[in-house]
Amino acid sequence: MKTKERRPFSKDILKFNNIESISNEIIEKLKSDVANKLQRRGAVVGISGGIDSSVVLALSAKAFGPKRVLGIMLPEQDSSGDSEMLARKLASKFGVDTLVENITLALDGFGCYHRRDEAISNVIPDFDPEKDKAKIEIKQDINQNMPAISSITVVKPNNEVASKLLPAREYLQIVAATNFKQRSRMSMLYYHAERLYYAVIGTPNKHEVEQGFFVKHGDGAADVMPIAHLYKTQVYQLAEFLGIPQEIIERTPTTDTFSAEQTQEDYFYQMPFESMDLIWYGWENEYPAAEVGKVMDKTEEEIENIYRNFERKRKTTDYLRMRPIF
Repeated sequence: MKTKERRPFSKDILKFNNIESISNEIIEKLKSDVANKLQRRGAVVGISGGIDSSVVLALSAKAFGPKRVLGIMLPEQDSSGDSEMLARKLASKFGVDTLVENITLALDGFGCYHRRDEAISNVIPDFDPEKDKAKIEIKQDINQNMPAISSITVVKPNNEVASKLLPAREYLQIVAATNFKQRSRMSMLYYHAERLYYAVIGTPNKHEVEQGFFVKHGDGAADVMPIAHLYKTQVYQLAEFLGIPQEIIERTPTTDTFSAEQTQEDYFYQMPFESMDLIWYGWENEYPAAEVGKVMDKTEEEIENIYRNFERKRKTTDYLRMRPIF
């Protein structure tokens, strides 16, 4: 049998040649999975004004018709006001009905904010949760084979900034507390899906799934994940084709988790999506580091270090992707 020749690595290697065909394939599979495998009659999608949930809502509206899709906004006290505004604009564009479920009281009941603020105060004693904003920052030179360093940053009302390294105990407590947010949102999505006999359509993309940028039994829990095979830049290609509002396409992807503004790149990925997608593709398809480096204007050693970083992230987040052990 003749071996299929591999394409030379290039910056265009992830560009869709026939995006209409790709879109239709996803829509038809989504329709079939929900109707035939899950035997449900519609879709519930959590929408945040972000690019991934916007594309998933648009795909769902085309798969099931807008009247069999419900978009749910799930704000809490730390959410950006822009999220709801953009989510409403998106739903209006595609003719989808929406609901707002504010989960602040549920999170208060779990002690989400108190547990988080307690850990922050252990590190920065003058932290005032009533006035100050806070976020976790992860610093890492991804070109070097070095582990990431986490710190907590507090922003005062006068914009004074305090930042300290996070001990493991406090880091884990902050993360565990904030994860109540994603798990509470998913509980609400399943409430509405069950009352309507709909399926919950997940919004994670390929990097979120494979690098572990999701919460187990939170945003990682869904019935179908129609864009989990797409790189972030491919999600953007699909967004343009589907007619997602330009404000959403141009919006910087954020975690929308911490009270202080935090981008996904700064918090987790440590690289621009345009570079990360290509290098990840090179890594998982076993392109030589020298070939990828030449295209990406990096040394062979830098690409090898990034490859090792990808491998480390995948291994350390295997637990998140594991099914229950029987």
